[in-house]
Amino acid sequence: MPRSLAYLIVLALLATGAGLAFASLDMNWNWAVVWEYRAAFWQGWWMTVGLSLAALVASSLIGVVAAVMMRSRFALAQAAARVYVELVRGTPLLVQLLIGWYVIAAALRAGTDQRYLVGVLVLSLFSGAYMTEIFRSGLDAIPKTQLDSARAIGLTPWQSLRLVVLPQAVRIVLPSVAGQLVSLVKDSSLLSVISIAEFTFAARNVNSATYSTLESYLPLAAGYLALTLPLSALSRWLERRFRYEAA
Repeated sequence: MPRSLAYLIVLALLATGAGLAFASLDMNWNWAVVWEYRAAFWQGWWMTVGLSLAALVASSLIGVVAAVMMRSRFALAQAAARVYVELVRGTPLLVQLLIGWYVIAAALRAGTDQRYLVGVLVLSLFSGAYMTEIFRSGLDAIPKTQLDSARAIGLTPWQSLRLVVLPQAVRIVLPSVAGQLVSLVKDSSLLSVISIAEFTFAARNVNSATYSTLESYLPLAAGYLALTLPLSALSRWLERRFRYEAA
């Protein structure tokens, strides 16, 4: 069976099941009222795009740096990276956001205009802890014999890293990185707890104003799918490309 046909069959089954479930509900849909707030949804969606992109870049950089620190020969660097990873991964993002804004930002006397910066930093640190373990495991998966061989043919440490280690490590970690990036986009919805006007915040406000719960949150699900599906498609394309280069 062609893969495209298989996807169509699965999507058709899902659509049929969802349609039957919604058809069984005895409720009067109120899309007209929710449509009046389309500008709020649109602005919130773009805010989520901006926050997620900033956090994607920052968390990747944090992950790379912390992964290198974990592999460092300096005990202090290793300890700092390990404590950071365990503390962040062991506590909920919700609690970290509340502490970041209402405790740390308040102690630094950050104004309300810094709310977005604090949100991106906390989200980046949270995702960066998971990125650290992903990058570390990818680097550890490269056999030591690869580095020995690179040195044997006269490559410098930087050349060994760039030409031997990174191409293989990237191919190994790509699926995990893609999954973490998708999770990061969805985790950005928690930024609404510190009153950042992102997509979820807009949906909550529309729900409060219209009392139309499903009509307010179904566009939210569609909006997040519009962000996460391209990320998944991009990761699959990168996997195929790096697999070809490493062959």
